[in-house]
Amino acid sequence: MITEVARIEIDPADAVAFEAAVGEAMRHFRVAPGCRSFRLDRSVDRVGHYQLVVDWDSVEAHMVDFRATDGFAAWRSLAGPFFRTPPQVDHVERALQGF
Repeated sequence: MITEVARIEIDPADAVAFEAAVGEAMRHFRVAPGCRSFRLDRSVDRVGHYQLVVDWDSVEAHMVDFRATDGFAAWRSLAGPFFRTPPQVDHVERALQGF
């Protein structure tokens, strides 16, 4: 399993609408093959900054399979208008488990 971490910046004045849009888009991730979990984290220190954290079976499940779906297009249609800059996306895997 890999984790997609997308760092997103929006106008802080749009926070409520952005969070609602991501909540609406969540259903497209829920039904995507290979998608295991989905969450949106809001920065406490940097207003208007978020992290979208999605667990996938593989990088291909995200970058190839999901990106070819209408669900990805819907996600971008719902959330994309709020992005100040393109999201910075990394795929990570656990290197060490602590507590």
